[in-house]
Order: sequence, then structure tokens, then C-alpha cells
Amino acid sequence: MHTYRIGDAAALLGVSTDTVRRLVDSGKLTADRDELGRRIIPGPVLAAYARQVHRAGREPTGSSARNRLTGIVTDVILGDVSAQVEIQAGPYRVVALVSRESAEELKLEPGVPAVAVIKSTNVVVERP
Repeated sequence: MHTYRIGDAAALLGVSTDTVRRLVDSGKLTADRDELGRRIIPGPVLAAYARQVHRAGREPTGSSARNRLTGIVTDVILGDVSAQVEIQAGPYRVVALVSRESAEELKLEPGVPAVAVIKSTNVVVERP
């Protein structure tokens, strides 16, 4: 079974290490101790918590797309017909090609908030 140290769990959940420590201290997240006495969180426990938090915060979107990354537009390159839009969503850089008309209608420019909505039938899963 894979386990995660507090810092790794925090990075995966997108919260601070202090937040994960508080979750463990309050009993909302179960942790064990490794041979050196450091707190570790079992992978299945972390996955269950992440699912619970996601479902609790999910609101109906009126869309079948479930992958939504909220971020900030960092670059827009307008072409004759299309536009390349770059969004920084936390640690993730998303680059999308949209129509120029859409980019202009949405008033996309560096600094504005945006949500990258991703729906795909082909997803590659890798392990680091």
C-alpha cells in the first residue's frame, strides 16, 4: 500500500501542510507513523478524503464535463481565425486553442480569471 507524508498529501490536496496536520489532529484524516515516527497517510485514506471533499464542494454545472481547472489567463495569442489561450491553474499550465471570436467575446487577456473545462475520451495516466 502506498503512503504519503504530510507534505506530499498537502501538495496533492492543494492545501498547506498545516491544514493536513489539523485534519489529522481533528480526526478528519487518519494517519499512521512510520519507523522514524513521522506521520504518514495511507493512500486509500487520502483518496477517500479527496473524493469526499470533491463531492461536497461540487455544484451542478449544467455540463457533462467534470474536469474544471480554475485559474488565471497568462497569455493570449490572437491569430486570424483562432486564438491560443494559456491558463495557469494552480501548478497546472493549460493551453487551449479556441476561435478568435470566442476569445474576443470572453474578453480573454492576461490577468483575467478563467476556468479550463476539459472533456476527453482519451486520458493518459502516468505514475511519477
